[in-house]
Amino acid sequence: MAGNRKNKDKSFLVQGSILAIAGVITKLIGAVYRVPLVNILGDKGMGYYGVAFQIYSIALTLTSYSLPLAVSKLVSARVAKGEYKNSYKVFRGAMTFAIAVSGFVGAVIFFGAGFIADQIMSMKLSSYALRVLAPCILIVAVLGVLRGFFQGNGSMIPTAISQVLEQIVNAAVSIAGAFLLFKAGMEMAEIRGNESYGAAYAAAGGTLGTVIGALSALLFLMLVFAGYKRILRRKMRRDRGHRRESYNRIFKVLLITIAPVILSSTVYNLCGVIDNSMFANIMSVQGHKENEYAALLGILNGKYDTLINVPISIAYSLGASLIPAIVTASQTGSRKQVHNKIQLVTRFNMMIAIPCAVGFIVLAEPLLDLLFFTQDNKIGGLMLQLGALSVVFYCLSTVTNAVLQGLDNMMAPVKNAAISIVLYTVSLFIMLVVFRWGIYAVVLSRIVFSGSTSMLNAHSLRMQIGYVQEQRKTFVIPAIASVIMGIAAMVVHLLFELFGSAQIATLAALPAAVIVYAAALVMLGGINEEEMYEMPKGALLVRICRKAGLFR
Repeated sequence: MAGNRKNKDKSFLVQGSILAIAGVITKLIGAVYRVPLVNILGDKGMGYYGVAFQIYSIALTLTSYSLPLAVSKLVSARVAKGEYKNSYKVFRGAMTFAIAVSGFVGAVIFFGAGFIADQIMSMKLSSYALRVLAPCILIVAVLGVLRGFFQGNGSMIPTAISQVLEQIVNAAVSIAGAFLLFKAGMEMAEIRGNESYGAAYAAAGGTLGTVIGALSALLFLMLVFAGYKRILRRKMRRDRGHRRESYNRIFKVLLITIAPVILSSTVYNLCGVIDNSMFANIMSVQGHKENEYAALLGILNGKYDTLINVPISIAYSLGASLIPAIVTASQTGSRKQVHNKIQLVTRFNMMIAIPCAVGFIVLAEPLLDLLFFTQDNKIGGLMLQLGALSVVFYCLSTVTNAVLQGLDNMMAPVKNAAISIVLYTVSLFIMLVVFRWGIYAVVLSRIVFSGSTSMLNAHSLRMQIGYVQEQRKTFVIPAIASVIMGIAAMVVHLLFELFGSAQIATLAALPAAVIVYAAALVMLGGINEEEMYEMPKGALLVRICRKAGLFR
């Protein structure tokens, strides 16, 4: 039994790692293609691009962000009991819901883009990018149902491949679209006598990649699903369920599951809309010009968010893989198994999040100079240093959200996020109006939101299942190892900068930081030999550590 449990934990961690690796690859591709994209759009164009994406993100939250999680949760619950016909009914019901709701919301965004951009966001020219994004709402909703279905059946590979494919196509089309439409925009700028049209058209071209990328991923998953149908029919023939759920019940359960997730995700994504809208409106009232605060929002959305979202995407992927495992463990296992899975994912998560946060503090401006070498990155560098702590809190809150939802406590994340957003809005207003900290107020207020959410989620878990996160291996040792890593990275960067360029120094400091952190983590006892075996390529990692004499 112990061996089976270990194999299941290993399989679960490997599946989660597949999604996490795909998340890292997509974020790296995103960071790479953002370099030419930011150079084409400029900070002002990135401002229009970012504002359009904030509205688009809210629309996705209302229609599709909740679908992979909800479908995965409902499908895995039925698959765990051998009810394959009911699991397929969940899939069909979710697909009907996705097409109806996302089609309606997409139409509202398309036809209301002008009003939203001008009256709500005070960024009139962002309407072009918003209209291009509107059809993608339907595409992503259908894509989300397919991804959730495969995840609920225990396979993260289709989702992982589709994410990488989506981002590759997105990168290529975004750059080409931004370049071509920038030229068209400059012609319009001459006609209208407003140079901002070049940036606005380029932003619309950049968003075209999002649409085509999502469409490519959808076509790929449709092909995979067509091939999987034969296996699905075989599973349904050996269905062990004694009752067949009606579509009325499926829709009811789906709505009960989706509604709290939508509310929770909406509150999360409202942060971006609130800070973009509040910042733009308050800066306007304080006498700043639109092109000035559009450029600052461009730095926030184009540079800061690009780097911050890399470790957060890993947490999201691990959280997505955790939900089916939590559902299965809570229905067929013990509380101890549930605790073990939560601890495993949280520790793995913090091993990545904490060094990333320290890395952002130590190498903030050099990292931005490496990626966005044609830009002045002093403001972006300070933003990254100030906001680094939010990486740890966002990663924690993302995983604990997934755990609470997997345990059927759907309203706790909603309540916790709602309390946090009130604190966040008040703190943002004070920082913008009283202290006049400008764009740095946005970054600092996000720490308030993410920190509050993680603490409230931890309290909810303690109340529901008595879970208290282990501290030493999860937080203390990774933090000490990260400080050692940060010092090593600074020294290597300074040495290489004496004899070469800043970019070469950064390229040398990054692998040195990874090696030093990994060695320090193992030597301090942050991860032992047995735990390392459960990781992907664990046997290889153990051999390397033994040869280096790192195990105590």
